[in-house]
Amino acid sequence: MPRPLRAFLSAGSSFVRRHFFPTLGLAALLVAAVGVAFWPALRGQFIWDDDLHVTANPTIVGPLGLWEIWTTSAANYFPLVLTNFWLQHALWGLNPLPYHVVTLALHAASAVLLWRLLWRLDVPGAWLGAALWALHPVQVESVAWISELKNTQSALFYLLAIRAFVEWIDDDRRRRFYALALLGALLAILSKPSAAMLPLVLALCSWWRRGRLTWHDAAMLAPFFVLSALAAGWTIWEQKFHSGAVGPEWSQSWPERGLIAGRALWFYLGKLVWPHPLIFIYPRWSLDARQLTAYLPLAAALGGLVAAWVFRHRGGRPVFLAVAYFVALLFPVLGFFDVYFFRYSFVGDHFQYLASIGPLALAGAGLARLGAGMPAWWQRARPVAAGVLLLGLATLSWRQCSIYASRETLWRATVNANPDCVMAWLNLADTLVRQNRHAEAVATFEEALRRRPHDADAHNDLGGVLLLLGRPQEALPHLESAIRLRPDFAEGHDNLGNVLRALGRRTEAMAQYTEALRLNPNLASAHNNLGCELAERGQPAEALPHFATALRLKPDHAEAHDNLATALRELGRVPETLPHFVRALELRPAFTAARCRYAAALAAIGRTAEALTQLERAVALAPESAEAHHNLGTALAQSGRVAEAVAQFEAATRLAPDFASARLNLGLALCALQRWPDAIAQLEAAVRLVPDSAAAHSQLAVALVNNGQLPAAVPHFEAALLLAPQAAEVHANYAQVLDALERPRAAAEHRQEAARLLRAQPSR
Repeated sequence: MPRPLRAFLSAGSSFVRRHFFPTLGLAALLVAAVGVAFWPALRGQFIWDDDLHVTANPTIVGPLGLWEIWTTSAANYFPLVLTNFWLQHALWGLNPLPYHVVTLALHAASAVLLWRLLWRLDVPGAWLGAALWALHPVQVESVAWISELKNTQSALFYLLAIRAFVEWIDDDRRRRFYALALLGALLAILSKPSAAMLPLVLALCSWWRRGRLTWHDAAMLAPFFVLSALAAGWTIWEQKFHSGAVGPEWSQSWPERGLIAGRALWFYLGKLVWPHPLIFIYPRWSLDARQLTAYLPLAAALGGLVAAWVFRHRGGRPVFLAVAYFVALLFPVLGFFDVYFFRYSFVGDHFQYLASIGPLALAGAGLARLGAGMPAWWQRARPVAAGVLLLGLATLSWRQCSIYASRETLWRATVNANPDCVMAWLNLADTLVRQNRHAEAVATFEEALRRRPHDADAHNDLGGVLLLLGRPQEALPHLESAIRLRPDFAEGHDNLGNVLRALGRRTEAMAQYTEALRLNPNLASAHNNLGCELAERGQPAEALPHFATALRLKPDHAEAHDNLATALRELGRVPETLPHFVRALELRPAFTAARCRYAAALAAIGRTAEALTQLERAVALAPESAEAHHNLGTALAQSGRVAEAVAQFEAATRLAPDFASARLNLGLALCALQRWPDAIAQLEAAVRLVPDSAAAHSQLAVALVNNGQLPAAVPHFEAALLLAPQAAEVHANYAQVLDALERPRAAAEHRQEAARLLRAQPSR
């Protein structure tokens, strides 16, 4: 090999060994550390707000989609994140694991980007600073909560934008980096508008690199400020008029907002220094602008910022950069603007996801410089101390992730740490309702009301679960209280309608459903409930549009699919019912009543074998359902499989001894098998349960005749004819019995009546 080529290869190999492999190794170490620290988050379920953003979002699960995400307010104010969710849903549905993997991957990628950015800015201890940020337990809320993909995705584009801008600062002839920075800023803002503070960060970076800001810098930053102004204006409007950040919870005076800002700054800094306790919903502070001492946190924060600026030439330049960055990134959530989350608390860990970069990068730089000039043993001990610190943070993050395992673990941890958080009590109770733990749910709702007796949501939710338990009379005063406390409470009117309907006050129920829809035309449950009321009044055609609207608003509403299908069947449009029954059963496989109705629809169009399969499936999924056994027995009997039908009817009567239809059909099946004594016992039970059933009396009479008990059959024939005087077959059978009992005149009368009724029947 020629000597020059050998020298070139040797130099290249040395460069790769010295630069590429260490960089790659440190990046891999950082990613691995993040993966281990947040590993428990991967086992988490969907939690609070994940239904709003993913699992029940019509732009994600249908019927809306990408077009609505980008062209309507359905995207809220982060269309790029919803696009990400839309794509993920298309790939793996509603399995939470891949969503967590994506969020964690973005956080790890942002950690690597932050390290390289700090290194590019000549910040000492760049890797340590990035690791402190990435592993700190305050980040768990952003990483373990699927909805906070907003944070992790926006961070990636945010850091890319800063890195590209720094490259342009160092050589402004490289315009492509300026364009990349602008693109990164746009993508970050479309992911989360809080990235609107990016222009100030870019200005700080320019000041850090050049020691000054010029008019040229201002001109080049102008497009970034325009983007940020548009995002800020849209977010302020969205929070107030779409999210609903209006009302007494957001009526603070400007002095009170100043108190919130000062206290919040020190709160967030304190959680970085000592991350305990970390609570999903922190207690909401009480404010008293009349107390002069309440202004001390704000004064201290402003004083610290001014001092950092004054001493910037005496070693305070990094401190000023970190403090200014921290304040700038937190500014949108310091209380000067109305944020819906402030209804529950003025602070939240996820609010400082990006802001925490400043103090933690400063801490990394300080630790890297700590002990410079000290003995060699101290220099060797510094990496060990840093490793212990990172290990401690990672351990705390690992433990904190367990809180986000499920809705129940999240809300139990919240009420344990913040017992006065009524919203957490209500969400915990709602979670228990979803798990069919109704007694616990009632006790939890009552605890919420004990802590806040005038909470409309608590009254509404408690009324709802009492109705679910079949206690509408107890539910009524709670729902009346809910709408008295909040007259414009659409969900309260809807639930009150359900209670009134259960109490038989149908006209009043209809009025409540109508009022709920007047207050909120997009309330899917009210459309479904009003449709049910109309259908039960014999108005299926009027019910159809309400069921259709409910499904447009909430495509995964299994009951609405079932109700729409039932209304279509009432209108004779049986083939149209099938896809709705199928969808209802996809959403709720154990929806026994819907499966039975689906089977009836299949049987009605001649698909008997499929109907039987569905009924067998219903019994397998709900073996405790008497209705499922009864319906399967009826289908088997109609198919001529009478012995199998008997077994199903017996199961139905065993599960529900007062199930009159099952008793009657079991008696008929036993008659078909000529098991007369057993049939008589079942038919007598049916007559006791429904004494006004002509069919039960008639069939019992026939069974008694076949068992040789002719005199005993007479009163049942007479009862049947009293209830159904037009039953020609009953007249004919009774005539035969009267002949056998030697009552020829009475027999002749019934025989003549049977003949007359048969002649009067229309010809077929």
